Amino acid sequence: MPKSAGRHSPIGKPASAAIALVRSNSLPMLVQKELERMIIAGELAIGAKLNEAAIAELLSVSRGPVREAFRALVESGLVRQEKNRGVFVRQVSVEEADEIYELRAVLDEWAGRRLARTASADQLKDLKAIVDRMDRAVARSDVDAWHALNLEFHDRLVVYAGNAKMVATYRRLVNELNLYRRQTLAQRGALPLFTREHRDIVQKIASGNAAAAGKALHDHVMGSRERMHRSRAAGGAAARHHAPIVAPRPNR
Repeated sequence: MPKSAGRHSPIGKPASAAIALVRSNSLPMLVQKELERMIIAGELAIGAKLNEAAIAELLSVSRGPVREAFRALVESGLVRQEKNRGVFVRQVSVEEADEIYELRAVLDEWAGRRLARTASADQLKDLKAIVDRMDRAVARSDVDAWHALNLEFHDRLVVYAGNAKMVATYRRLVNELNLYRRQTLAQRGALPLFTREHRDIVQKIASGNAAAAGKALHDHVMGSRERMHRSRAAGGAAARHHAPIVAPRPNR
């Protein structure tokens, strides 16, 4: 269990920010958000068992809010609860990641079509501003900032599409996929390409062409899936390349 997170107490924020958060959120929600951050950042490893007492001590809270946060994290798809064993950070297989990408492509395409017909000037301005911030993150080679903006961009698209049921489903899918795909974002040269795709998506939505906007989003998501597979294949090839050569044992 990482100890550094406690330095940002309460719940990973400076005092002034923490007071503002407590005023607008319940303590279980704050614990949930901090655990989400730690999982997505890799501070809590895939497959790690989350100990209720240890988490409570780490975040300087009682065990009740931690227990409630665990239940919410199960619903959000980030952890799994095993009877008589405890709570674990979920591990997503490549086969499950494939299925998530396929479903996300369908939802993103629908959101793109919907927004091409309904997006307001303020919504388009907001989406363009996020892409501008992505460009600045690329210029700084700031993968973490870019990753957060990528999540914000796609979440904002779905929220602006105006279907609350879809938002809840989409956020769970994104949480699950984040457990798998972070390494694909760090590929050399990938971030400028992703940012151009986001800018193209906004332009197609702004044009009012529902078919083009939907296709751009569908292709963007499926392209991410293909990059995931290429990254996996490259990682496997690298592992084979660096594997020690074992001489055959002589016949006896």
